[in-house]
Amino acid sequence: MNILLINHYAGSPEMGMEFRPYYFAREWVKMGHKVDIIAADYSHLRRKNPEVKEDFQSEVIDGINYHWIITNKYEGNGVQRVKTMAKFVYKLWSKARWIVDEYEPDVVICSSTYPLDTYVGQRIRKLSKKKVKLIHEVHDMWPISPIEIGGMSPKHPFIQVMQAGENSFCKKSDIVVSLLPATKDYFVEHGMNPEHWRYVTNGVLLSEWEEYEKIPLEIKEHFEQNKKDGKFNLCFFGSLHKTYNLDVLINAVKKINSQELAVTFIGPGMDRDELESMCKGFEDTFKFFGPISKKSIPDLFNYIDATFVGAKSQKIFRFGIAMNKLFDSMMGGKPILYMVDAPNDFVKEYKCGISVNGQSEDDLITGIKEIMNLSEQEKADMGQRGKMAAKNIFNYTSLSKEFVKIMEE
Repeated sequence: MNILLINHYAGSPEMGMEFRPYYFAREWVKMGHKVDIIAADYSHLRRKNPEVKEDFQSEVIDGINYHWIITNKYEGNGVQRVKTMAKFVYKLWSKARWIVDEYEPDVVICSSTYPLDTYVGQRIRKLSKKKVKLIHEVHDMWPISPIEIGGMSPKHPFIQVMQAGENSFCKKSDIVVSLLPATKDYFVEHGMNPEHWRYVTNGVLLSEWEEYEKIPLEIKEHFEQNKKDGKFNLCFFGSLHKTYNLDVLINAVKKINSQELAVTFIGPGMDRDELESMCKGFEDTFKFFGPISKKSIPDLFNYIDATFVGAKSQKIFRFGIAMNKLFDSMMGGKPILYMVDAPNDFVKEYKCGISVNGQSEDDLITGIKEIMNLSEQEKADMGQRGKMAAKNIFNYTSLSKEFVKIMEE
């Protein structure tokens, strides 16, 4: 098949997030399909953005044809970001006939966080002389996320435009693929035929766990010294934001006040200074390091005893959650201390760690003590269950095949 994937924020291992489009496309290419990804030249999610001089400038990354659209840089979620959305969608809309002739898609997947790219997909399908399957992929729930999380009014013009886009993809897509397991009823309420809903979550790329980079020597020596001192290495890796319950974790560990526990934070983030200040007086327990390469994540698990995965409870989680760091943690083969309230609790389902109430510091304290007191065999068994689930279920080779079956229906 010729697969056209439209994702404003698509990235790659070298550029940074979003990774999902790359992971799927790479697997589809291996399966013999031709994949074209159209993305914007700038994304706040990427570590490195491509240098683009003209629209539809192309480059090939691991067999995937990337095509870049010039938008504009922005910071935060203000007017400038909205302008990039409008510019991206308008440019694709106006070039829809050219896109059809140039890429000859059999399948169009619209997947840009915001739902407006559905109009581009619908136009491409209409202009094509052959039958084109239109799939809308939902990973972030817009516009309900900016309403419930950002506090925007449902009557705000921006929200109304986004709502119209959501209603349109619900009614006119051939298939709606959701990363979240509990969205079906919501989309049906907005016009989707219930038979059009499919669920394909995130996962891990197994090849990244076969060949990986070493973690920085400073971090390696830190973990090894903790182990020599008889300490339990609990680690959080990712963006250092309080939204991941890191402030709750720090307060819980301070209350436990155990000389046998060491908590290490690895990553960037706007809340790092505040989190570090919370740790004053407990420098022997807490340690902060900057971000490491995604290619080093597998090596990290050679030195730690458990990972912490958390998120502050939000109403939006009623639809489910698909955190990349959870799947990485499962693949890492170590117990997971999980502090998230969502209907899909893979830690509990696959018995690969300890799941605690997403809003209870007391529960977290109990969970920390419980995970520290596990025997070596119990830790190994928990880790192995998570790893086997990641390898056999939540891996992009299997998920990509599942997605192809949806395209071929």
